[in-house]
Amino acid sequence: MKKTSPAKSRVDLFEQRRRQLLGQEAPLAARMRPRNFDEFVGQEHLVAPGRVLRKSIEADQLPSIMLWGPPGSGKTTLALVIASITHSHFSPLSAVSAGVADIRRIIDEAEERHRLYQQRTILFIDEIHRFNKAQQDTVLPYVENGTVTLIGATTENPSFEVISPLLSRCRVFTLNALTDSQIMTIVERALKDEERGLGKLNVELEKDALPYLANMANGDARVALNALEMAALATKPDEQGRRLVPLSTIEDALQRRSLLYDRAGDQHYDLISALHKSLRGSDPDAGLYWLGRMLEAGEDPLYIARRLVRFASEDVGMADPQALVVAMAAQQAVHFIGLPEGNLSLAQAVVYLATAPKSNSLYKAYSKVQQDVEHTCAEPVPLHLRNPVTGLMQTLGYGKDYKYAHNYPGHYVEQQNLPDSLKDKVYYEPSDQGFESEVAMRIRRWRSSRKAKP
Repeated sequence: MKKTSPAKSRVDLFEQRRRQLLGQEAPLAARMRPRNFDEFVGQEHLVAPGRVLRKSIEADQLPSIMLWGPPGSGKTTLALVIASITHSHFSPLSAVSAGVADIRRIIDEAEERHRLYQQRTILFIDEIHRFNKAQQDTVLPYVENGTVTLIGATTENPSFEVISPLLSRCRVFTLNALTDSQIMTIVERALKDEERGLGKLNVELEKDALPYLANMANGDARVALNALEMAALATKPDEQGRRLVPLSTIEDALQRRSLLYDRAGDQHYDLISALHKSLRGSDPDAGLYWLGRMLEAGEDPLYIARRLVRFASEDVGMADPQALVVAMAAQQAVHFIGLPEGNLSLAQAVVYLATAPKSNSLYKAYSKVQQDVEHTCAEPVPLHLRNPVTGLMQTLGYGKDYKYAHNYPGHYVEQQNLPDSLKDKVYYEPSDQGFESEVAMRIRRWRSSRKAKP
C-alpha cells in the first residue's frame, strides 16, 4: 500500500476545505448536482441499470466519450458522476477560455499522477466544439495512448464540430432535453433538501408556480433551479417562517422563456428546415410557429427573408409567380422598418407561401440545365441567334434567317434556339397547379405545332 506524504495530506485537507466553502456559496444548481446514479434524473436511455454506458462506468472500463445534448441536460453532471464512480481525478477545462498551454499542463499532471499514484485522469472539456483544429489535435495523441480519458461536452453536432481523428476514438452519447415532469422532480428535491437545497428556508410554491417553472425552463434544469433560488430568496417568510412563492414571483425571476438557439449551430439549421418543409407542406400554422421560434430567439430577419425568396422560386415557382413578388416585398419591408414591426411582413409572406399552389418544375428544370452545362460540350450560339452588330458579322452570317416572333400569328414561330446537340431537349415541364396550368396549356400548344411541322 502506498503511503501519502504529510505535505500532500495537508494540501488535500486545504483543498477539501476550499471546495467545501465554495460548495456552500455556489448557486443552487451547482449545489444540487447529483453525486451518483441514484440522484441522477433523466437520460434513462444512457444511465438506467443495464444500459451499456452505465455498465462500462461501473466496471471501470469507460472509453473516451462525447456527450452531445442541449444546455442543462446533465452533461457536466454525468462527467462528475463518472469521475466519482471510477475514482478518477477530474480535470475540467472550458473550451471558451482554455488554450493549448492549459491542455499541456493537465497532460503533464496526468502523467505524473499516473506514475506516482496509478490514478486515472478524466479530462473534461466543456463546449469542446469551441476548440479549433489545432487545439483538438493537441489532445489526440494522449487520448490515443490512454494518458487521459476524454469526456467532451457539446451542444453542437460533434460530426461537424469535432475533428474526425478525435471523434473516431470516442463514443458519442446523445442526451435529451429534460421533460417537464423531470424538471419538477429536480425542483421538488431542491425544495426538500436541507443540506444542499432550500429545505432550511421552508420554501413552498403556489399551486400553478411549479408546472409554470418547469415548462418555462424549456428542458434546462439549471434555468429552473436558478430561477427557483432567486424567487425563494426574494420572498419574505410569513409569521410561521414559511416562504410561499407565488406564480408572479416565479414569472419575475424567469422574465421570459429560455429559448435554445444558436444562430450558427444545429438549431439554426433545424428550425429553418422546419419552416421550409412546413411551407412546402402547405401548413400556415406550423410555418408561423417556426417563424416565431426563430425571430423570438434573435435570428436575423433578413436571413429568413432570403430563405422565403428562395422558397418562392423553388417550391411555388410558376404555380404562382406572385409569390416571388410577395417574398421580395417582405424582404424590403423588413429592411425598411426593421423589428419588431417587420415580423408581420414576414408572417404575411409565410402565410402566402404556405397557402400558394406548389410546383417544383422550375427547380427540376434548372437542375437539368446545370447537369447539361457541366457534362456536355459548350457549343457556340447558333448563327441566326447572334446579333449582326458589324458588317463583318453580317458577312459571317450572324442573324441570318432569324425569325422575329412578333411577325407571326400568335407571336410564335418555330425555330431552333438550342445548340444542335440539344435541339430536342426539354427542360421545363410545367405542372397543373395554379397559374402554371395555363402556362402548361401554352407550351403544349407550341410544342404540338413543332411536331406538326414536316
